[in-house]
Amino acid sequence: MRSRKAKVLHELAGKPLLSHVLDSVEALRPALVVAVVGHSADDVREVVGRRAECVLQAQQLGSGHAALQAKKALAGFDGDVLVLCGDVPLLRSETLRKLRERHRRKAASATVLAMHAADPDGYGRVLDSGDGKVRIVEHSDATAEERTVAQVNTGTYCFDAKFLFSALSHLGRDNAQGEYYLTDVMQAASRRKSASVHLLDDPDEGLGINARIDLAQAEAVLQERLILSWMDRGVTFLDPATVYLSTDTKIGADTVVGPNVRIVGKTVIGTACVLEGSCFLVDSVVEDEACVRWGVVSDRARVGRAARVGPYAHLRPEAELGADVHIGNFVEVKKSRIGRGSKANHLSYIGDALVGEDVNVGAGTITCNYDGIRKHRTVIGDRVQIGSDTQLVAPVELGNDVYVAAGSTVTKNVVPGALVYNDKPQRVRPGWVEGFRKRARESKES
Repeated sequence: MRSRKAKVLHELAGKPLLSHVLDSVEALRPALVVAVVGHSADDVREVVGRRAECVLQAQQLGSGHAALQAKKALAGFDGDVLVLCGDVPLLRSETLRKLRERHRRKAASATVLAMHAADPDGYGRVLDSGDGKVRIVEHSDATAEERTVAQVNTGTYCFDAKFLFSALSHLGRDNAQGEYYLTDVMQAASRRKSASVHLLDDPDEGLGINARIDLAQAEAVLQERLILSWMDRGVTFLDPATVYLSTDTKIGADTVVGPNVRIVGKTVIGTACVLEGSCFLVDSVVEDEACVRWGVVSDRARVGRAARVGPYAHLRPEAELGADVHIGNFVEVKKSRIGRGSKANHLSYIGDALVGEDVNVGAGTITCNYDGIRKHRTVIGDRVQIGSDTQLVAPVELGNDVYVAAGSTVTKNVVPGALVYNDKPQRVRPGWVEGFRKRARESKES
């Protein structure tokens, strides 16, 4: 990967590769999950959290050696053990169920998940004689003839627990890599004629990540999978090839998603919404029938039912828009709650504010929430009308039905129903323009 970051921590659809593997495993409700960690162990443990018991492989001596590190954690366990790679993130839970079913149906000691690869270069070849004997040959150890075989190993297995750890204890590393191969466990099972193969229906599921190009290919596969899934549930994508989704994203039926839309994290989009295009939503909620127009950025914000946002608006964390709210072009909202039916249609900043219902915020209005040391709150009542180019210097409160004249600077609380304004005398100098232009011409000539 040519990266300072552990491979399994690189992201796919907004989540680390390892998280996708854990998601597939958890759907099977296993008795225990063990994560064998090595490179960047502390960082990997942080991603695993409480989802698995982590055990350390202090020396990286191969896949068989890695599996052996789980022996203590699985002491006394009598059942089936699935072994998966943290860099094979596209396997479906249903595929893992089928692998286990095949393993039990064949009464096997060891079953490998194989696939047919269009380009098998670099993969271990799976050689199945069909009589309970399966041999897996690593690419570096394979003969020229064996390398022509297209059936390859995905690195995913199902083992009988007792057999697995018994076989692991007898592994050697007389091979090109000088490592303990998990594939040699299949050879031990073959000697008992109890090895089997389960073949993947969709080779894309077995895609392993070893380089940036693999990561890009996996992203394309997963994005297509996600978009097709949401189409099946009634979502329209105007240009599916330019939309990016997270696996945790939820989208309601009859929602229309335009081009160049990126939706990441645990974003939830309601029913019959419109996302016009070129917008970026992170961990946000968009309620039913809302419209997110062009160029909107929403980060951990909430958009109420039938609200309209944008174009080119920015909703920062803890922005909460009520039903039928209109937030227009070049309006920024941060850590503020805006009540039902209120509008800020252009060129305004609303931060650390509580805005009531049916409020109209004129163009160029700013809540001055920061005094250089700490943030302060602005409270605006219901049905307040705020003229253009107004500064509300927090902490300040405007009561219900207040009118604020254009160009005002409000520094003190205003009682309900009042008009607030600043006296700014208008001065006029007749003939000034002619003199100004004359001086400008003379300046250019000189």
